[in-house]
Amino acid sequence: MKALVYTGPRTVEVRDIPKPQPNAGEILLKIRYCGVCGTDIGIFGGTHPRATAPLTLGHELVGEVVDGSDRFAAGQRVVAYPLLSCGTCHACRTGQPHVCDSLRLLGIDMEGGMAEYLAVPEDMLFAIPDDLSDQIAALVEPMAVAQRAVEQSGLRLSDRATILGAGPIGLLVALAARQAGAAKIIVSDIDPFRLSLAASFGFTTVDLRNQDLTEKILAETNGDGADVVFECAGAEAAARDMTRVTRSGGTICLASLHKAPSPVALLDIAFKELRLIGSRVYTKEQFQRSIELASTLADDLEQLITRTLSLSAASSAFGHVSDLHKNDVKVLINCKE
Repeated sequence: MKALVYTGPRTVEVRDIPKPQPNAGEILLKIRYCGVCGTDIGIFGGTHPRATAPLTLGHELVGEVVDGSDRFAAGQRVVAYPLLSCGTCHACRTGQPHVCDSLRLLGIDMEGGMAEYLAVPEDMLFAIPDDLSDQIAALVEPMAVAQRAVEQSGLRLSDRATILGAGPIGLLVALAARQAGAAKIIVSDIDPFRLSLAASFGFTTVDLRNQDLTEKILAETNGDGADVVFECAGAEAAARDMTRVTRSGGTICLASLHKAPSPVALLDIAFKELRLIGSRVYTKEQFQRSIELASTLADDLEQLITRTLSLSAASSAFGHVSDLHKNDVKVLINCKE
């Protein structure tokens, strides 16, 4: 079978590899689509600390069951919850396996979904409704990241939310925040295409190339600041700005990953009594809810899919994806072609 294999820094190849044979408790999937995540780009760049070549990439996948089981019929479409937890650490023992001390993921610590077939533990699979397209189903996993962030933040009806960063996760957080009842949503970025997409959803935008973030947020919130700020950029500037634009008593939710320490205005957190909370991946319950949310937001999510690559041609195009090709937000791999 064909698979997109990471073979070393900035190198991926479409290889013919053996079709997986499912072990006891596993289901063989015929993969339909797999999304390209920032994690895949990091692996491609050779910067991920755990990913080791050769490795089949991809964890945002939708496929169909090849052989039926007690839970799933042959041909049934499913998405995979890609997290594997140890079951014994403190987090796992206390009902938080998504922050397991030794959390592993498909496509990072084991073979992933950018392939024609993948064997997956049956308890990681979730059925999807018939009216949910394959392409939108491939966004369920990042939708779950956004769902987790919004729930972690404690966002309430009529809250004013600011999203720092209009990448795929930032835009998904904005959509999820609106669905949760936010009265005003402000999205900041430096990319004109992503800002135009945010504006097309009805969000207020801040172009950081020529607008002052703090001035804009204060002007849009009657001088108060945002009730909830989602840091989705993973940039040092966002860490610096996030405390400035949050109102006194407000909440900052870290939905991005900062790979190196960033300066944070701790005095703002103390003087304004801000609540700073992290958000990492998602629970199985949130993953299930993200399937329902993806169905509700299907028309909006379709606009986030800016490019689809065939599996057979993905190796030549992957370098452009990793360099954030102009006008790209979410890129999918069609594993049927």
